[in-house]
Amino acid sequence: MTVPGGLSAFPITPADQAGRIDIAALRRLVARLASAGVDSIGLLGSTGTYMYLTIEERRRAVEAAIDEVASRTPVIVGIGALRTDDAIRLAQDAKAIGAAAGLLSAASYTPLTDDEVFEHFSTAARESGLPIVIYDNPGTTHFRFTPELIGRLSNVPGIVAIKNPGWSAEDTGRNLAEQSRIVPKGFSIGCSGDWMATETLLAGADTWYSVLGGLLPNICLKLVRSAQKGEAAEARRLNGELAPIWNVFRQYSSLRVVYALAEQLDLCHSKPPPPILPLPESAKRQVAELLTSSPDIAA
Repeated sequence: MTVPGGLSAFPITPADQAGRIDIAALRRLVARLASAGVDSIGLLGSTGTYMYLTIEERRRAVEAAIDEVASRTPVIVGIGALRTDDAIRLAQDAKAIGAAAGLLSAASYTPLTDDEVFEHFSTAARESGLPIVIYDNPGTTHFRFTPELIGRLSNVPGIVAIKNPGWSAEDTGRNLAEQSRIVPKGFSIGCSGDWMATETLLAGADTWYSVLGGLLPNICLKLVRSAQKGEAAEARRLNGELAPIWNVFRQYSSLRVVYALAEQLDLCHSKPPPPILPLPESAKRQVAELLTSSPDIAA
């Protein structure tokens, strides 16, 4: 199985403060992404607050999203969990419902060794039968995948891709080339860190796993298509248009900002899961001003 390249759009998961998902709102969000033509939808990633939801609520989200997009758009589902057996159960659920792949992080309370992470991932892949995307997100998990571990995991049957953290423009070409050398042919290499993604795409990354793409898919798709065609000047121009959003992402965190953006765009009215607080009113006004001053971004 090959993970879809291009734009993988990661929406928020609207829910009440008790963690009960607003299924109607989630359906609207994923339908909008499918209609825009994103290459895949990343459900229940960090932006989808997967670690704040019960296994039952996560299953409800997967059922609703895949039912909504039917066969129009592949769905990659976050299956991260502290326990390996829970990750397996989540992966099995996702496969049974129709997910294209599972996005698995090395989340843990106790720091993990490379061997423990290898067993966690290889067991989940073997026992679920769901294609697995490695989710390297040291900012939240506090575990960083070494090149050696990535090489080992990339040769495990069923582990098919990696979602890398953002790389600086200076490092992206070297990092991408080094990673390409240690993984098998056909293994998909993707990037996140929205404000750093453009140069990684231009250097040849397969997939942009995008927070902003989950709310503003059109401009993100334009950027991806320009990069895929080698139109570096246009991709960088579009990235420049998004620079004000990247600034507020860095200032307040992308998660808090996309909740405010969803509200400003009248896509849904939901708050982040506690204890995460919504943006303060002054920051919300800043987000609103961005949309007013740059209407083409939200087109």
